[in-house]
Amino acid sequence: MVTALTTSPEEAADRLRRGGLVAFPTETVYGLGADAFQPDAVRRIFGAKGRPADNPLIVHLHRRGQIQRVAADVPPSAQRLFDVFAPGPLTLILPKHDGLPSVVTAGLETVGVRLPRLPLAQSFLEACATPVPAPSANQSGRPSPTSWEAVEHDLGGRVDCILQGGRTDTGVESTVVDCTTDPVAVLRPGAVAVEAIRRVLGAVQEAPPDEEAAPRSPGTRHRHYAPTAQVRLVDTPSNASPGARHAYVGLEAPSRPNAFGAVYVEEDIEAYAHDLFHVLRACDEKEIEIIYAQSVSSEGLGRALNDRLRRAAAR
Repeated sequence: MVTALTTSPEEAADRLRRGGLVAFPTETVYGLGADAFQPDAVRRIFGAKGRPADNPLIVHLHRRGQIQRVAADVPPSAQRLFDVFAPGPLTLILPKHDGLPSVVTAGLETVGVRLPRLPLAQSFLEACATPVPAPSANQSGRPSPTSWEAVEHDLGGRVDCILQGGRTDTGVESTVVDCTTDPVAVLRPGAVAVEAIRRVLGAVQEAPPDEEAAPRSPGTRHRHYAPTAQVRLVDTPSNASPGARHAYVGLEAPSRPNAFGAVYVEEDIEAYAHDLFHVLRACDEKEIEIIYAQSVSSEGLGRALNDRLRRAAAR
């Protein structure tokens, strides 16, 4: 298969409506989408990524009025979160609509719903005129793609079209909140801080970090976001061992940066989160064997960043 590259959201949407797989940018990472109501097309997503069939997909919408096509109900807690954070990097778990093909939700009676805020994503989804289930547009288990070039590297020849945008703004995926529980539960930390959700709703549960028995959210399996290189977490750069095939990424610089094969010092947590997946892929291109990644404070966006670092380091 030849993967078409385009900057036209209308052209990309036309391919999706005709049953194609289309990678498209959001403010978080690039997603790989299909028409939610073409089950055969949705099944192709799992094959293209090598994604387990029991891993549900997040449905991307252009406007809130489309929610009724995929969800049977929108609880008051979800309404309040949509009012504050949508469009944006927040996914809400809602009761599934009976008419939504079960392949989208991996057989679950719940569905994850998100309204991206990136203008290019909104234009694409508007032109699609249908709900679009889309996981990250990468090989399953690999670092999520934050550029169209990363998508092409992983999935070129496996998907019909890539909608070309720039580097994504946030760099980590959406926060996933289960609104079918009381109180709501954060299943995956992400670009919307748990503290911000708590300010809106009050009581909020947090799922254990290694929740294997709750497949309601993607990105919660233990090993995820992993480069070819081995990732080792360190509290300070002094715990990173220099070497020609070693790399370091963090907020503080190591004392001997020239002794590493690559060093990435980030200005703040936001920049660290924005660059993380790009750095992991860049280290693979440099044939780095070990990446030392500095952990950060688990507040705000730091919670999501530490989650991605921990999963990338899992073996």
